[in-house]
Amino acid sequence: MRRQSDHSKLFKNEQSKCVGILNGIDNEIWDPSNDKMIPFHYDSSTVEVGKQKNKNAICSKYNLDNTKPLIVFIGRLVAEKAADVLPGAIQHALDKTKLGANFFIIGAGDTSTESALNYLVQLYPGQYNTFIGYDEKIGHEAYAAADFLLMPSRVEPCGLNQLYALRYGTIPMVRDTGGLHDTVVDMGDAGGFGIKFLHASETDIVYSIERAIEVYKNKKQMKAMIQTAMQIDHSWESVIAAYKKVYQSIA
Repeated sequence: MRRQSDHSKLFKNEQSKCVGILNGIDNEIWDPSNDKMIPFHYDSSTVEVGKQKNKNAICSKYNLDNTKPLIVFIGRLVAEKAADVLPGAIQHALDKTKLGANFFIIGAGDTSTESALNYLVQLYPGQYNTFIGYDEKIGHEAYAAADFLLMPSRVEPCGLNQLYALRYGTIPMVRDTGGLHDTVVDMGDAGGFGIKFLHASETDIVYSIERAIEVYKNKKQMKAMIQTAMQIDHSWESVIAAYKKVYQSIA
């Protein structure tokens, strides 16, 4: 705790010298119109049909309901990502919303969290499934198929998953912290294209899931959010310009 406090004090004292630059992504690798790892390609003009085809494929493969919103979590099953909260939050959400959504968890990490997440498969067949491990192809397939990406992180200096999600027209559901705060605008704000919540808690996650289900039913709003998300440029090309500006100011 002392080290963290000392770091915070250092950054505060030297803030005039600090510059924050967001992560960038490779737009050639992460491109739903030309991604060799997904079964069906699409762009912003064909996203509705394209995502549904990818959703049909992944729902068929993992025994999920393709008529309901698909919420995915992709990442390490560790405390920093608030993965320990996921089993309780998902169970509460599925019970409360009467199976109004699908959940697909992809990741590995803490064994007790893995066990708790796997246990839910037998409780909610046809609405919930897991892939414990890491598989890049399944990750790409999930971004292309999902309607929402859940990121309840306790700590997230910047994050890449939400940037991948935006590129694939998948609405990010994120805790309002770090880089998630900087890269996602809540749908309740002007030009909003995501869902944000304050705490990495079951209560906040469940409430966000309820918001996701409601906006999914509002086809006009959902379409507008997807279109906004897919137009945002988080490519390395845009990030390089920010680095050049910093270097030029030093010179």
